[in-house]
Amino acid sequence: MPKSDEPPREAPHSLQARLDAFEAERTRKSSPVARLAVGQGYRFLGEVVGGVLGGAGFGWLIDRFAHTTPLGLICGLLIGTGLSVFVAVKSAAKVNNTATEAAGPLPGVPDEDEDD
Repeated sequence: MPKSDEPPREAPHSLQARLDAFEAERTRKSSPVARLAVGQGYRFLGEVVGGVLGGAGFGWLIDRFAHTTPLGLICGLLIGTGLSVFVAVKSAAKVNNTATEAAGPLPGVPDEDEDD
């Protein structure tokens, strides 16, 4: 007869099974598509922030060497912002086209060639 202060022998296995079930329930189930989308979102964010900061840096350098104090920074910010938004939109359009091609045609949509 086991002592009252000792746990039964099957307790560690039962505890591990319950712990595994609890962890499996709590872990967030993410698909590879969701992880890809998050990565692309961070990429777009990096392109925009990098473009703005890069434009500001080049504008500041121009101001520093050409002694045109506010003009270079302002132009650099505007050019960097415009270019970064252009690149981000172009990348988003490419990702959208790739996803549309992978998904295939929509079901239930008639072709344009069909005559009624």
